Amino acid sequence: MSGAEYRIEALAQASGATVRTIRAYQDRGLLPTPERRGRANVYGETHLARLRQIADLLERGYSLASIKELLEAWDAGRGLGGVLGLVAEVHGPWTDEEAARISRTELDERFGAMRDDAAVEEALELGVLERVPGRDDTFVVPSPQELTVAVELYAAGVPLAAISGHLRELRGQVEHIAARFLEFTGEHVFARYLGHRPPTDAEAAEAAALVRRLRPLAQQSVDAELARAMRLFATRQLEQHLSAGLPLPTDVEERSVAVPAGTIRAVEALVGLENVAAFVAAATEREVQARALDALTSTDRQTRHIDQVD
Repeated sequence: MSGAEYRIEALAQASGATVRTIRAYQDRGLLPTPERRGRANVYGETHLARLRQIADLLERGYSLASIKELLEAWDAGRGLGGVLGLVAEVHGPWTDEEAARISRTELDERFGAMRDDAAVEEALELGVLERVPGRDDTFVVPSPQELTVAVELYAAGVPLAAISGHLRELRGQVEHIAARFLEFTGEHVFARYLGHRPPTDAEAAEAAALVRRLRPLAQQSVDAELARAMRLFATRQLEQHLSAGLPLPTDVEERSVAVPAGTIRAVEALVGLENVAAFVAAATEREVQARALDALTSTDRQTRHIDQVD
C-alpha cells in the first residue's frame, strides 16, 4: 500500500464519516478490503477517495444500492467520469435565476412593515426562505422572482395564508408536470443511453449533452400552455362576472356540437335513444350552473376574508 495510511479512526477524521459508517460501507462492499496488519486494518488513499465519492453521490440523491452499482462498474473498468459528469449536469441549476439575501427588516418592509413570525416560519418550511447559519436576521432567497410574486399578491390584497396555501397547491401540480416530462423524455430519449445498467463514459456524456439541450424545453412548454390557459380562463371568468344578474336571452340559437360516439352510446344505454339529446343538454346546463355557483361562492368567501382582515 503506497501513499498515506490510516487506521479507521484517522480515516473517519479525514473523510468526515464516522467509524460506524465506514464499517457499514465495508460490510456492503462499497469500500475495498483494507490491508490487515496484525490485529488492525490499515486503509489508504484509495479508501479516502472512495469515501469522498460516496459522500458526493449521496448528497446528489443517490441511494447506496445505486452507488454500489456505479462503483462496481467503475471497478470493472467501465469508467465513472462520464457518469459523474451526467450527475453534475442533472444536479446543476435548472434556471438562470440567482439566489439573493434579504434582511428581516427588508423582508418586513416589503410586506407592508408588518412583522409576521408565523408567515416567516411557513416561508422557511416551503423553502421560499432559507436560514443563514449564525444569522437570525438574514435569509437566503433561492428564487427572488417567487418572493416578488408573493409581495405583489399581498399588495393586491391577498392574505399571506392564502398565498402560502396557493403555493403548496401549485407546487404539487408543477411537480406532477415535471415528473410526467421526465417520464416522457426518459422513455423516448434517455432509455437508450441509461437503460438498467451503469452507462459507459460515452453514453453518459451523450446523455449529459441531451440534458443541456432538453433542460429549457420543459419551462418553454409550460410557459406557452400557461399563457394559453390563463387567457382562456381569465376571459371566461370575466364574462361570468359581467353577465351575472343579466336576463337570459329568449332567442337562443341552436347549434350542433360533436360528441364522441362512445359517450352517445353510454347515454343511450342509460336513458334510451329518444332521451339522449335532452340528457346531454340537461347535464351541460347543470355543469354550467355548478361552475357559476362555485365562482360566486369563491368570490364571496374572498370578499368576506378580506373584510375580516381589514
